[in-house]
Amino acid sequence: MKRGVYPGSFNPPTVGHVAIVKAAIRLHELDRIDLVVSEVALAKPMIEKPSLEERLQVITASFTDFPEVNVLRTSLQLIADIARGYDVVVMGADKWVQINDVQFYDSEAHMLESLSSLPTLAVAPRSGENVDESIRLDVPETIAEVSSSSARKTNFEWMTKAAQDFSDESGAWQA
Repeated sequence: MKRGVYPGSFNPPTVGHVAIVKAAIRLHELDRIDLVVSEVALAKPMIEKPSLEERLQVITASFTDFPEVNVLRTSLQLIADIARGYDVVVMGADKWVQINDVQFYDSEAHMLESLSSLPTLAVAPRSGENVDESIRLDVPETIAEVSSSSARKTNFEWMTKAAQDFSDESGAWQA
């Protein structure tokens, strides 16, 4: 069984996340992909609304058409720690830049050790970030612009249907 992991906050889940999951499953022939949400995301403000439990439910509802997808939570923050034991780790190019920044580690040696421990990389392009062909996920160019923060502020159509419905009911992702 080939397993992938896609760590993120998914706040909210977007059509970009869906396209990235599809591309990772296809390119890496994944039998399973775990979308893993950290209880406290690294370098992000604490999310109070929606709650982590609500977010996990919305993420799960957003991927009901994907039997390969499981949604998990973790207390881990570093992608290298979350990805331990998986065959493939999926992320956006912005996250790839972040995990190559020494400020998120105890030392440069710790960063290099963490990076060398990563499984096969599957990196989705983001606007303004170069992604080497050897690790690049083939997703539609329009996905490079999609972000959860923009979906929360102005581009509500970028949210998955489940996220839009939840937002309409709860007001969770409305500016």
